[in-house]
Amino acid sequence: MRYVLVSVVKNEAGNFNNNLRKDIFNKFKIKSSKLPAHFTIKSPFEASNIIELENTLSEFVKKHKSQSYIIKEYDKFDNRVIFMKVFMSKEGKRIHDELIDSLQDISYINFDKYDGKDKVFHVTISSKNIKKNFFELWHYINQFPCDFKCSFDNICIYKWLDNNWILHKEYNF
Repeated sequence: MRYVLVSVVKNEAGNFNNNLRKDIFNKFKIKSSKLPAHFTIKSPFEASNIIELENTLSEFVKKHKSQSYIIKEYDKFDNRVIFMKVFMSKEGKRIHDELIDSLQDISYINFDKYDGKDKVFHVTISSKNIKKNFFELWHYINQFPCDFKCSFDNICIYKWLDNNWILHKEYNF
């Protein structure tokens, strides 16, 4: 089974991202992630049994408290991805890095430069075939103010089922 680990962005910032992605689809016919607004903790991976992961996450959230971060402004990876910039608090980054450390001992979890400790924290807006519409899309998105206070207060496991990401389990700090 295919899984992904994310922290779902909730409240005003999450609603903003989810609605903006729908708006972009309606105006530009550009598809987005099938996940709700989130920042990625571990990109998709394959596993047949995730009991060890579930136990690790369950124990992790018992020992940690939610931490703040800010989403402010937009940025891009070349002309391939447009995203909302995440500025993780010092304590939030520390907890994130401890989480990465606790997950590294699980045999089917392998981090790379894009989803390990040194990742660029971001909440994607558009990343599916946007090159031909990039400048129009970039201009459109930048007309909307983006400034939100958020909480790193959850870790979610989603599984790929019937061509969609389905919430498997949510762990709250």
